[in-house]
Amino acid sequence: MMDVLRKTGADGKDQQVNPYRSVEELSKQELVSWIMDAFRRSIVHYGMWYAEVAHQLGPEKANQLEAAAGDRGMGIILKRLGEVLGFDMRDGLPGPLLDMKKEVLLELSRAISKNWLVGDGVWFQAVESERKMQTAKLCNDGCWAGFSPYEAYRIKQLLSLGEHPGLEGLAAALQMRLYSRINKQSLHWQDDGNLIFQMNECRVQVARSRKGLEDYPCKSAGLIEYPYFAAAIDSRIKTECIGCPPDPHPKQWWCAWHFYIP
Repeated sequence: MMDVLRKTGADGKDQQVNPYRSVEELSKQELVSWIMDAFRRSIVHYGMWYAEVAHQLGPEKANQLEAAAGDRGMGIILKRLGEVLGFDMRDGLPGPLLDMKKEVLLELSRAISKNWLVGDGVWFQAVESERKMQTAKLCNDGCWAGFSPYEAYRIKQLLSLGEHPGLEGLAAALQMRLYSRINKQSLHWQDDGNLIFQMNECRVQVARSRKGLEDYPCKSAGLIEYPYFAAAIDSRIKTECIGCPPDPHPKQWWCAWHFYIP
């Protein structure tokens, strides 16, 4: 039975490594790598719980149960991290964040939103490199079918919106999305009381344009993303696509959506 592994050291020479070490026996650099990987594993495991509950009990019940599990879990997790890292908790929120200037918190909100988009993008690229764009688009659209109503549910809780907050509630919720921190968007009220949403600057599309690439054909995802989000805010709201790539569009927006209550 092999009881040693070999790796090349910084000096170019082979070094023997005991493969049966415990976490306590790791070097400081190895331990940091373990901690980062454990964080990653925890995120994936949490997501797997949500996905399986949605599969077994339905997405609406999964959102409700995630709210209960997430609220309880975040409290425990942050308290434990605070004890180790030396930060206090105030009304369920980390003290260091509460002590930050608002400008820094706004930058943090942008960074978090950009990182969310990074996760979306690297998954798309990984699937595309394995199975081509159509399969990646299929996976992407399926993710939006789950994430869009989930994000709407969380925002609805955050803003304490009622069951039927109407188009006014939708307008408020659209400004709380992760996308709102990294894209430029606008809301336009019509004379008939209906709402028009425009994505005036899309981070993904602008990046493609700089590279001389055609618009990414995101309409199939948008036809899931926006109707699902609006209906999760208020089940009475209907959604119509005004235009979304590969549709032609004016320079002032990349996609536009019409929301109304019949």
